[in-house]
Amino acid sequence: MSLDNKTAAITGAGSGMGRATAELFARRGARVVVVDLDAGAARETVDRIESAGGEAIAVEADVSDAGDVEEFVDRTVEAYGSIDVLHNNAGIPQRSTPVEDVTEETWDRIQDVNLKSAFLGAKYAVPYMREQGGGVILNTASTAGIRPRTGLSAYCASKGGMITLTKQLAYELAEADIRVNAICPVATDTDMLSEFTSDDLSIEGMADTIPMGRLAQPEDIAHAAAYLASDGAGMVTGTALEVDGGRDI
Repeated sequence: MSLDNKTAAITGAGSGMGRATAELFARRGARVVVVDLDAGAARETVDRIESAGGEAIAVEADVSDAGDVEEFVDRTVEAYGSIDVLHNNAGIPQRSTPVEDVTEETWDRIQDVNLKSAFLGAKYAVPYMREQGGGVILNTASTAGIRPRTGLSAYCASKGGMITLTKQLAYELAEADIRVNAICPVATDTDMLSEFTSDDLSIEGMADTIPMGRLAQPEDIAHAAAYLASDGAGMVTGTALEVDGGRDI
């Protein structure tokens, strides 16, 4: 699906699923704003895109900070004249922890990065999307928002909230021709995955729970995002697309 002449801002695009998505969007013709807390990682993604003939800029931002989110949205429009796709992808993991041992600081930080960030992204991008006559918002949720497991109370809450927020925004913004969808990856082969392991659950054990018998790859998630961002998904809104190898069956 072509993304020609579209501008996409992708958070958490300095590595993992975000980097794979940024690179695929650029190959499909999009101008990409690579947003990440790690400025060096964001710049590396841009270098990879430019080396392949694509167009991108890097923006350092903390997605849990309203000022930073407003700034990267504004910079997207200043650089390219529009924000056609906002992909709220940045997130942080939770080490498996009994609920009684989860600190308030951990809880708040996970909600801020994984959920509040999507609210902030919509808050600042939607006015531009209304003015330009439409747009697409993608939110990275998780299979953990559908099938929770022990020890991930804060993470599961954030991802379940992301799915519900997605549906609410899809309903609220449909009249403005702004489509909003979530992507729910299963355990994905990124550097962050090891943060979810515990004494009772290894990465190999995670793969064993997936009917297709393997972890997802970042490119699997990127292709789902590219479809949802494209005009080919013009009648798709409010969905939580499970990219899970059958895990949620």
